Amino acid sequence: MLFAVISFNLNAQNNLNLETKNQEHTTYAIKNINVIPMTENNRLIENASIVIQNNIIQSINDSIPANAKIINGKDKWLIPGLIDMHVHNLASSTPFVLYPTKGPLINFDTQDLMSLYIANGVTSVFELSARPEHIGQRNEIKRGDVIGPRIALAALIDAENANMTATNPADGRQAVRIAKGEQYEFIKVYSKLNEETFKAIIDEAQQQNMKVVGHIPGVFEGQPAKDFFIPHFGLIAHAEELSKQTNEYTYEKAQEFARLAKENGTWLIPNLSNMESIIKQAQSLENIQKLPGFKYVHPLMQSKWITSNSHYGASDELIEYFQKQADFHKLLVKAFKENEVPMLAGTDAGISGIIWGFSLHDELKLLVEAGLTNEEALASATRLGAEWLEIEDKMGTIETGKFADLILLDENPLENISNTSKISGVFVDGQWIDKNKIDAMLTDVEKWNEANKESFDWKELLNSLKN
Repeated sequence: MLFAVISFNLNAQNNLNLETKNQEHTTYAIKNINVIPMTENNRLIENASIVIQNNIIQSINDSIPANAKIINGKDKWLIPGLIDMHVHNLASSTPFVLYPTKGPLINFDTQDLMSLYIANGVTSVFELSARPEHIGQRNEIKRGDVIGPRIALAALIDAENANMTATNPADGRQAVRIAKGEQYEFIKVYSKLNEETFKAIIDEAQQQNMKVVGHIPGVFEGQPAKDFFIPHFGLIAHAEELSKQTNEYTYEKAQEFARLAKENGTWLIPNLSNMESIIKQAQSLENIQKLPGFKYVHPLMQSKWITSNSHYGASDELIEYFQKQADFHKLLVKAFKENEVPMLAGTDAGISGIIWGFSLHDELKLLVEAGLTNEEALASATRLGAEWLEIEDKMGTIETGKFADLILLDENPLENISNTSKISGVFVDGQWIDKNKIDAMLTDVEKWNEANKESFDWKELLNSLKN
């Protein structure tokens, strides 16, 4: 039965969590490591020694405490932990209240979800549809019950089908104030807002000292681009938001958008992997099933992506249109780079075909193909993400005093961006997860998924909600 109580076999994960908790006060020293600090000058530090204590980078090329646990970094490369600036995390939830005390229809194990990030060196994420459940997940990670990334939270506001809805400016302002009171840190605006409410939300967010990320509402389609580039609209969530505003997929149009973004102080998440994934899904469902990380996706989402895929079966004409958009998105990257508008790596992880953690490496490769250097692509997933989130004093680069969120790589990512996936180990909040532990974490997820896949059917879930 789909809704039977499922007993999670978490012995291996619990042991790992206990072992990792015991590392909390361990002092580590990585010796003979090549450090790519990702600071603005990004001067390589060769054959360095890094000391990590109390989850903080204590020193670089200083004395090593006698009690330090040594990690051999010879012929390896150290970069900051990666930041995915656009994710949608699964969380135990229910679409509506069936009756008081009911609780969630589907329970997800947080560790299984977060293991995918850690295995891929993603040590921070930006949740762009934040709900109370995500605050709970962050609390689990902070307590040490779960090994997972740092999570920044943006509350989504739209005219309908959202946790927070607003159809007029007064409701929009109130939604922002409620979001701040409920401890969300950012505001996400969405597609069905009318123009007045969109502007009121952004203005109120500025008054509440909350930055704004999001979509460009459909009401602006056909209007001059300057109409939606308004003050304090700080980050566009997809390049697709710009391609929807025009039928002119030219470099001149890309330049226009880039100049307006520069003038307005609006950054961009290109999210190239989104449209590339949509095209592949439209062509064949096998393109999803063959993804290297598919076996680690929760069985319910595997079922949804295969049996209820909204992209599969698209006409040749629609696929051609998607391809024109994808090509234009690359022109946008080129134009934004030329106009020196910062771009951030984000993947929309959690939507069909975009797998948490794994997708960020795909995004980095696509950004390089679109014209960024390897170093610029890395900056989009490290220093610049931390800067937009306004926590650059804590993370995003390898410097003393910052959080020890680090990735040990077998090969140099400045030579080949694909080397970001050649991970020897990960420090997450100063806790060392070596390759053997990473493999064990993924194996546990895969085994549970395989053992329980028959218990999850997306269409059966939908039918049960109708009854």
